[in-house]
Amino acid sequence: MTEIPDQIDAVVIGRNEGERLVVCLRALRGQMRRVVYVDSGSTDGSVAQARALGAEVVALDMTRPFTAARARNAGLEVLAADPPEFVQLLDGDCEMVPGWPAAALAAFAEHPRAVVVCGRRRERFPQASVWNALADREWDTPVGPARACGGDALMRYAAVRAVGGYRDDLIAGEEPELCLRLRQAGGEVWRIAAEMVLHDAALTRFGQWWRRTRRAGHAFAEGAALHGAGPERHWVAETRRALFWGAGLPVLVLLAGLIHPAGWLLALVYPAQFVRLARRGGGTWAVYSVLGKFAEAQGALGYWADRLRGRRRGLIEYK
Repeated sequence: MTEIPDQIDAVVIGRNEGERLVVCLRALRGQMRRVVYVDSGSTDGSVAQARALGAEVVALDMTRPFTAARARNAGLEVLAADPPEFVQLLDGDCEMVPGWPAAALAAFAEHPRAVVVCGRRRERFPQASVWNALADREWDTPVGPARACGGDALMRYAAVRAVGGYRDDLIAGEEPELCLRLRQAGGEVWRIAAEMVLHDAALTRFGQWWRRTRRAGHAFAEGAALHGAGPERHWVAETRRALFWGAGLPVLVLLAGLIHPAGWLLALVYPAQFVRLARRGGGTWAVYSVLGKFAEAQGALGYWADRLRGRRRGLIEYK
């Protein structure tokens, strides 16, 4: 097995994660040279717990707008005085699986141009709710060269710093945006067939799922605005699908129905789409895939409304 070198550090971010943070930090013991925990205004004793578990703690100035990207950058900055070769980015509600660093390092050795390696993120309690199960399915992405990673990944520290780290102002979608710039700089992102982390999404209510999906729509729209004109057309297709199914088509159905009663038949496109998706991925997934386009459209339209008013939206939180 590949030996864990002493140049792997970890940056963990969190707020009021409670016992989840304790589990997260304990799993990193003996696996990382240093662990930096960046806290964003916790009131549950997270800072004291992190220090007791040996982490270096950074408490963000919460008088400034908070984003996960800003928290990750703060952690990366702490490591700059004695930079590691690799940095493990991790959310505070995740537990790293034993053996993950060795598997990721083996992938870096196999793919010299790789700057990001990620593995399988699993939901800890997929049986707890339909929304947890959907999140677990969402994270099961194809193995091989990838366009992006999520919040948990092992990265080459120098490569991340060379492109300026994360964009502090993004409230969502900061990881794919970073991966885009890393790939533009000549790096590669790889998803490998190895267990990486257990994640506690804690999605127990429909409203949480809706807000999480609305946040995705916001990320799609902002990502397309930033990089949609480039050759990769970053998140242009995702934004267009959200706006078509969640906003444009409902308006068209309404107008057609007001013009002629037969126009309401246009709404049958939705059950037809459900049947098409159900054949591919099952009924539950199909229902939420169709329904989710309305939440995504709300997020995308919200982004553009704020942009036209010259405002920046705060976090769209679901926990």
